[in-house]
Amino acid sequence: MRQAVALIMVALLAVLLATVMGSSDAVVSFFWGAWRADLSLNLFLVLLLGLFLVGYLLIRGAAGLVALPGRAQEWRARQRERAAQQQLRDAMAYFFSGRYSRAHGAALKAADVASATSLFPERADFGALAHLLAGFSMHRLQDRAGRDAQMRRVEALLDAQLGRNTIGDGASLLAAEWALDDRDAAGALRLLRALPAGVARRTYALRLKLQAARLALEPQEALKTARLLAKHQGFSKPAAEGLLRSLAMDLLATARDREQLKKVWLQLDASDRRDPLVSARAAELAVSMEAYEDARHWLRPHWDVLERLAPHEREAVLSSFVRLPLQLSGDWLASLEAALKALPLDPWVTYAAGVAMAGSGLWGRSRRLLTDVAEQRSAPTALRRDAWLRLAAIAEQEGDDARAIECYRALRAVGSSFGEGC
Repeated sequence: MRQAVALIMVALLAVLLATVMGSSDAVVSFFWGAWRADLSLNLFLVLLLGLFLVGYLLIRGAAGLVALPGRAQEWRARQRERAAQQQLRDAMAYFFSGRYSRAHGAALKAADVASATSLFPERADFGALAHLLAGFSMHRLQDRAGRDAQMRRVEALLDAQLGRNTIGDGASLLAAEWALDDRDAAGALRLLRALPAGVARRTYALRLKLQAARLALEPQEALKTARLLAKHQGFSKPAAEGLLRSLAMDLLATARDREQLKKVWLQLDASDRRDPLVSARAAELAVSMEAYEDARHWLRPHWDVLERLAPHEREAVLSSFVRLPLQLSGDWLASLEAALKALPLDPWVTYAAGVAMAGSGLWGRSRRLLTDVAEQRSAPTALRRDAWLRLAAIAEQEGDDARAIECYRALRAVGSSFGEGC
């Protein structure tokens, strides 16, 4: 198709030239002294066009000769650029294959070639990447001095540029990761806090900050960072729940007195305060500080939903509950009865109700409940042993030494094929 169009265009041009110039009678005359030269207009136009073409070619040739040294220099620069690119690719291949010494050497060669080529576009960024890869290789080889020297080269190259670029952000994040590997939590946090706001919110930066905060024993900062990661789906849902729970407990453990424990409790997110395991841990700490009312207040919301809690969550809540001085009011006793009706076969509910009844002076009711737990073979051994001990204590308070002796005998038999009742 193209050839047909070209042939038609040539034919049209020939027809046009024949029409315009075929019948031309014009003459161009040149006078020089006594001499005269006559040329037809067609020949004159052809000679003029030829002269123009020859002049154009001469000018282009002269310009090419003048530019030849510069073109040779550009060619050598392109060759060096290709060599530098190849060295960098080799360094990356060596690095990912675990050959860190060769990766370091290849990266340094790439950086040297780039720095020696003045016409290399963006050679500062290229050199920074090469030195960064060389430093990472030294880090894997545990050569901290060499690694830090390469990082200083990177910073010098980046400081020579105007503004901050992606390579600078990557260098800061990588330096923070290296500080974490060196167990330098303070240095890692300092680098991460110096990042721009947009970079600091990236998932990788938040993960590094979480590790640094935990290493620096800053549970409040770690909890805040973990909550951001969970919001950005940096963890799976089960992993996020477990991590947030663990960090909330670590934050509670930093309290040294009642007031500080209350302050820390209020600093927790509402979702953390609704977690049964976190509430149970807070109640245990409150009991150790004799803040019994706070412990009861923090545990109370979970009593209305005991049947909806997982077994391990229910166990944690009830285990913290029985640590309290159990002189309970009527509403608490009503909640205990409701829990017994909702979960009649749960040994922990029965045990907690029995202990609470004993603390409130209802020994008969307490004895029946504790006996059910003590004789329940499916109940945990530690729970059965504690039930026998409490039954023995009730018998001693009632002055029934024979019953107390039987309870102690049953206590020794726990774990065997049978246990005696009392």
